[in-house]
Amino acid sequence: MPKAGPASVEFRHVSMRYGAVTAVDDVSFTIEAGQLVTLLGPSGCGKTTTLRMIAGLEIASEGQVLIGGKDVTRLSAADRDVSMVFQSYALFPHMSVLENAAYGPTVKGLSKAQAQEMALEKLALVGLKGFEKRYPSELSGGQQQRVAVARALVLEPQVLLFDEPLSNLDAKLRRRVRQEIRDLQQALNLTVAYVTHDQEEALAVSDRIIVMSNARVAQQGTPRELYEAPADAFVADFIGDANLLDVTITAVADGRAEVALGPARLSLPSRGLPAGAAKIAIRPHSLLVTRSGPENALPGTIRKSSYLGNHVDLIVDTPVGELFVISPHNEHLPTAGDAIRLAFADTGIVLVP
Repeated sequence: MPKAGPASVEFRHVSMRYGAVTAVDDVSFTIEAGQLVTLLGPSGCGKTTTLRMIAGLEIASEGQVLIGGKDVTRLSAADRDVSMVFQSYALFPHMSVLENAAYGPTVKGLSKAQAQEMALEKLALVGLKGFEKRYPSELSGGQQQRVAVARALVLEPQVLLFDEPLSNLDAKLRRRVRQEIRDLQQALNLTVAYVTHDQEEALAVSDRIIVMSNARVAQQGTPRELYEAPADAFVADFIGDANLLDVTITAVADGRAEVALGPARLSLPSRGLPAGAAKIAIRPHSLLVTRSGPENALPGTIRKSSYLGNHVDLIVDTPVGELFVISPHNEHLPTAGDAIRLAFADTGIVLVP
């Protein structure tokens, strides 16, 4: 079978309705061939429904779905060159690792020998050489995850889909497996659509991120674009935590805004905002704890201090409200009741449209 190679995925004004409920509302985006794009958002935002529409497990109520430039909107899952790795892995418990991985080609009518040869190649690729005769119950969560990936890869689909693939793994293993998925995607030049609600996971693996909120696309871009220039307060808070505060823009000139934040004054890119009331997003690590500190700082009192090894999480009462601060720890650990000042870093502080 000649390999088709990775394909682009395009949604053009796609909606999905279940009776009166709109699960996906007028969504448009493109996933370039050979890219890993994450659909990110809270539970119920429409990201899994979007993934299932790429797979053909759901048929769009409106709009067009294209894979490799070809309209597949009305095609069933069986007629699309797409494979999906489910959250539960969905392995067959009565089949060995090899039989699980060879399932796709067997169903497609290839000989047992051919199917097993294809499966062996993909199992070796995901680091499971020597595990062929084991059963899913004899594997760790991370190994089961790899069998599911090998099974999805065996037919060399044009598009590979992952639905919350790491949610059943512990934190340390999640970091390792997400890197394995990313390495594999890059090495094999796969087109991958990847659903997660974990923003750190999305930032770590994606070429681009599509943030979804209430069935719509809130913003799409590279991890850096979303983190440094969030389109609104939702994206600012969802990606990487942010203190969202009301401020006053006192003046705007040459693309820069003078901003009054309580007693402190900041100069920031204006992002097209006029003078007047506005919102600002301040990343927790962009507030710098000092004892005396510069004139242009916020006075505060530490209400809560949590030691987390390489840093300290602080809740600080200030004239502009309660702020969440992440401070790298040094020999002087800030503790509850301490009077401090919060200075501002050069990055991680942005006006929010």
